[in-house]
Amino acid sequence: MTQPRLILASASPRRRELLAELGVSFDVITAQVTEHEDPTTDPRVMVAHNAALKADWVAARHPEAFVLGADTTVFIDGHALNKPQDGAEARAMLRRLSGRTHTVFTGIALRRLADGLRIDTGEASEVTFKNIDEATIEAYLAKVHTLDKAGGYAIQEQPELIIASRTGSLTNIVGLPVETVKQILTQCGLLKSSA
Repeated sequence: MTQPRLILASASPRRRELLAELGVSFDVITAQVTEHEDPTTDPRVMVAHNAALKADWVAARHPEAFVLGADTTVFIDGHALNKPQDGAEARAMLRRLSGRTHTVFTGIALRRLADGLRIDTGEASEVTFKNIDEATIEAYLAKVHTLDKAGGYAIQEQPELIIASRTGSLTNIVGLPVETVKQILTQCGLLKSSA
């Protein structure tokens, strides 16, 4: 029996690395979709919508494969902080997060059209920033490419500069909650149960 195919519907190098850590083989196909990024939308709704949008687009073209979609955002003050458009917006996001706690939401969607499989779930973690001054912000931006990261930061890069603490899944904050994904893939027979 051939191993069922798994496709990651995301261009994110961080998601690729995290999924690879599970030891499952997969292909990457980037969904050609326009993500919903209205910052006033409920963040759980937004990430669930975008994860499903990506998974559905790729699944429609590869109906026999399992397709995994994911989307992550940072949420504070009733607003989602998506990927900054430029350095000025990244600086503004870091100033806003300074000394405060925010929530990181990730939506996960798994699809296989051949048998109508649809799994949608999500994860939330909290991150507390240190009080950071302008010099720290500039030092951080000089060391970390932030324009492709929700909230304008990456918890796995130079965390000592900006992060005070976190609760919940670290991999969720990075962009793919590995524990949740492992459960889903095991349930679908893509990973062997390690019981």
